[in-house]
Amino acid sequence: MNARYKQTEIGYIPEDWLIVELGKLSEFITSGSRGWARYYSDHGSLFIQSQNVRDGWLDLKESQFVTPPQGSEGSRTRVKHSDILITITGNSVGNIALVERELGEAYISQHVGLVRLREPSSGRYICRFLSPGSPGNGQIFASQSGQSKPGLNLINLKELQIALPALHEQCAIASALSDVDALLAKLDALIAKKRDLKQAAMQQLLTGQTRLPGCSSTWESKQLGGVAEITMGQSPSSSNYNSKGLGLPLVQGNADISNRETIRRIFTTEITKLGRLGDILMSVRAPVGEISRAAFDVCLGRGVCAIHYPNDFMYHYLIFLEPTWGRLSKGSTFDSVNSTDVRALTVTLPKDVGEQTAIATILSDMDAEITALEARRDKTRDLKQGMMQELLTGRIRLV
Repeated sequence: MNARYKQTEIGYIPEDWLIVELGKLSEFITSGSRGWARYYSDHGSLFIQSQNVRDGWLDLKESQFVTPPQGSEGSRTRVKHSDILITITGNSVGNIALVERELGEAYISQHVGLVRLREPSSGRYICRFLSPGSPGNGQIFASQSGQSKPGLNLINLKELQIALPALHEQCAIASALSDVDALLAKLDALIAKKRDLKQAAMQQLLTGQTRLPGCSSTWESKQLGGVAEITMGQSPSSSNYNSKGLGLPLVQGNADISNRETIRRIFTTEITKLGRLGDILMSVRAPVGEISRAAFDVCLGRGVCAIHYPNDFMYHYLIFLEPTWGRLSKGSTFDSVNSTDVRALTVTLPKDVGEQTAIATILSDMDAEITALEARRDKTRDLKQGMMQELLTGRIRLV
């Protein structure tokens, strides 16, 4: 290791960085108490609970309100600008957020820890250093070892070790990571917008409400079994299952599907029913009606059926119909539909195959655009993870 670095309790850091306990950087660290339910109200002051504390930010879209108590409980747990909030109990232990705007009068629940720093300018950096996926976050999980329920206490919070560069470098690191977060937020918003546009396009194009230029053929209602080839699944014997890639991948349900495409998880040498590359796959057991596509030849288990249609119109149309399957689901143990139900499904489509293909092309292009944006977002998330590891350990210095 380069001589400019030193070994510490939390790993190698630059020689000019300090290791300081969070408690020594804070004016005080506290949490809410039990009994706030009696102060719940339809209006009044914000009441911040663990579900409001996300990875680096506060989600206040669904907020509880309280009429706060007077006295020490109210003043001790009141949130101020630049406070750090950390979830200390429940499944989201270790989520952390910085209060970066004035919230008016706001208070914390018993599941949230509040850290008020002596130097508020360090808040953005400390929040990054302890956030999920960061080098410092591992301390939070180490503090819970041996406990029957996940959780932190105030002593745990005070003893958290912070690798601390000079203030100007703290600000530079926090700003760099914030820039990536801003990009991620823009990509998430763009993806959501594109999905909404796709949904609106499906509503218009797959019902004939909007017709494409040059398309004027009539639409007709048919039973799915009358226009498509349907193969119901049949599970092979489990004695023929393997993980060595022998035979074909077995598709039994959602566990074998990711992003509407088949994945290779379990293989079988007994091919009971064949699903071909490109076939539409539909789940026939709970949740019924979910649509995917065979990315390669597969063996169909009894939880799915394969639908073969000459173009992509039916793939998009059946995705559009996914919500309608609830009324056909039946069975006391598992919701399910059978071959008769699937074949009797009414589908409405244009007689002109050219119009079917044109509609499918538009929707497939929209899917491709969304997929490309999702890939860019995932790559950006990976970039952020790498940046956190490099910047928050000082392996890369920002001058």
